[in-house]
Amino acid sequence: MIMYSDAELAQILDKDIFHRISEVADSMGVECYVVGGYVRDIFLERPSNDIDVVVVGSGIAVATELKKRLGRCAHLSVFRNFGTAQVKVTGGGSHVMEVEFVGARRESYSHDSRKPIVEDGTLEDDQNRRDFTINALAICLNKERFGELVDPFDGIYDLEDGIIRTPLDPDITFSDDPLRMLRCVRFSAQLKFNIDDETFDALQRNAQRLKIISGERIQEELNKIMMTEKPSRGIYDLYRAGLLQQILPELCLLDIVETRNGRAHKNNFYHTLEVLDNVAQTAPDDSLWLRWAALLHDIGKPKSKRWDNAAGWTFHNHNFIGAKMVPQIFRRLKLPLDAKMKYVQKLVDLHMRPIVIADEEVTDSAVRRLLNDAGDDIDDLMTLCEADITSKNEVRKARFRDNFRMVREKLVELQEKDYKRLLQPVIDGNEIMQMFGLKPSREVGELKKCLKEAVLDNRVANEREPLMQLLVKKAKSMGLDIVNSI
Repeated sequence: MIMYSDAELAQILDKDIFHRISEVADSMGVECYVVGGYVRDIFLERPSNDIDVVVVGSGIAVATELKKRLGRCAHLSVFRNFGTAQVKVTGGGSHVMEVEFVGARRESYSHDSRKPIVEDGTLEDDQNRRDFTINALAICLNKERFGELVDPFDGIYDLEDGIIRTPLDPDITFSDDPLRMLRCVRFSAQLKFNIDDETFDALQRNAQRLKIISGERIQEELNKIMMTEKPSRGIYDLYRAGLLQQILPELCLLDIVETRNGRAHKNNFYHTLEVLDNVAQTAPDDSLWLRWAALLHDIGKPKSKRWDNAAGWTFHNHNFIGAKMVPQIFRRLKLPLDAKMKYVQKLVDLHMRPIVIADEEVTDSAVRRLLNDAGDDIDDLMTLCEADITSKNEVRKARFRDNFRMVREKLVELQEKDYKRLLQPVIDGNEIMQMFGLKPSREVGELKKCLKEAVLDNRVANEREPLMQLLVKKAKSMGLDIVNSI
């Protein structure tokens, strides 16, 4: 983080869009401030194109006048029910900058809703209603005070110290709008900040309030936590605060270790967090649903846990039980019930298969069956399974890694072999020439083409008998007779 003076902030905001807004605000005689995430990200040196502007007056009026002055390069959208407006400004090429305008306001809440009663207010009122001190920073855009930072809650020092803290009483902040509790954990996870002790205590006291939040809003914040660099941090904070118990109670049930006859099983909650982080480290940036598969891969273990006097603790069929639980979890959290859900379900169901193969002899038939069942998701399945090896026994871990490497090599080998097998008919040109007494010629090429196209079009199975029937029929139409039976 870098600390900037007001003069330096003025230089950072020395852009055409901010000067245009400044001119409009001054011409209308209203105070105008850029606020929230854009200001926060200036100090954190994070890129941001989404600009929030608070007007002490009518935000819609300022946005309308700005659009008028910018002309065709700007598009105005007005949301009168919310008292907001958006101006999209197109720069060079496809670059688009979005500026949201709102009038400064004060808010009050009823206990059973997160929808506030809104009244016109001052900048101070508007900063009071902000969720966290680091999001309550404002920089004046009016010409006489251009670049002046307004920071009534010392948010700049919280940025410097890496602290998430509410501007006012956190119990009131979270009770008024319980979604702020998830945002608190999400910002902590994204920015790698610590949650202030008083603020965290309020999360625990108000966790039950999360029940009034819709599944859509919950999953939106949850997905952002899942996509952080180390998602376990956010998931663990949700759990410590009592919020995860409201969202994913099935996951919380994994936090147990039972011992019988001196034999204990591992804590599958912390194992799951480790697997999730392992996937986050190795998977591509768009791996949200692979991360969900990692989070839910052992979700069926509490229901499948049994004690066996010979084997100890067992979790037979936990993958199958977990896969059956995925749709109900997705439905409750308003996650998509389409191919994304089926993908997560498939990976949860199959996640034990590569481990079983790697723990035994890596045979062609076992790998081919795995390849057939996993299909195009085989690479993601292997990534999940490799992430699932969290044993503290380094010898065992090394053995699994070596065996997984063999499984991957076998997969590549079989994919290439099967690919060639599917593309090349089992009856080749030499057999055709021998069968019809031909030398290399146009007729041989035509017969080969007939068979290959039939295989490629999946009109005939790539097997000798059906291909032979097709070959004889085609040869007869060309006036060719069989000379040698094969």
